[in-house]
Amino acid sequence: MGHAGMAAAAVRYLRAEGRPVEPLPRPELRCVREDERAPVDAGEFRRVLGSFASGVTVVTAPAADGADADGAPAGFACQSFSSLSLDPPLVVFMVGRTSTTWPRIARAGVFCVNVLGAGQQALCRAFAASGTDKFAGVDHDPAPVSGAPRLAGALAWIDCTIHAVHTGGDHLIVVGRVNALGTDGGGDGNADGDGDEPPPLLFHRGRFLSD
Repeated sequence: MGHAGMAAAAVRYLRAEGRPVEPLPRPELRCVREDERAPVDAGEFRRVLGSFASGVTVVTAPAADGADADGAPAGFACQSFSSLSLDPPLVVFMVGRTSTTWPRIARAGVFCVNVLGAGQQALCRAFAASGTDKFAGVDHDPAPVSGAPRLAGALAWIDCTIHAVHTGGDHLIVVGRVNALGTDGGGDGNADGDGDEPPPLLFHRGRFLSD
């Protein structure tokens, strides 16, 4: 499957109505032949890129309708998040193409990015796990537009509609159009930034900086 085919498959996620949606298989994309040496070793790639410290978020989505829907919201821990555009207001996150959570977010068509603060390592680890009830014991309320879970204690939240999905190797690049946002897990997004603000949760070289 070429890039055009993968993009079409990603778009079909967003159009699925009442049909089971399976994660896409890992792509077989190579820049060298089988008998050639890869230009970059995967382990070295991870080690060097680990030098870049990143914030940590949890991307959530409300339970979606459909024959395979289980009535539960979806969510996963995500470091690959960034603002993208001011006009129109866009953000972006990256998710592995083999993710089992992504199809549920795609089916919902909306998501909320929860920016975690220092001290929320356990929350991050819970949403990084698979095969568990990630929302067990987690306080949350619905984001104002999408209804996606807005996690209590998060430094900030960004409520979005899926705007576009692009392929990027073994990941998908998900662009969201921002409908509402705010800080400290609530409010109307008009905070003036005065007062003490808790520090963010940062990840660097395979560990949380606050550990």
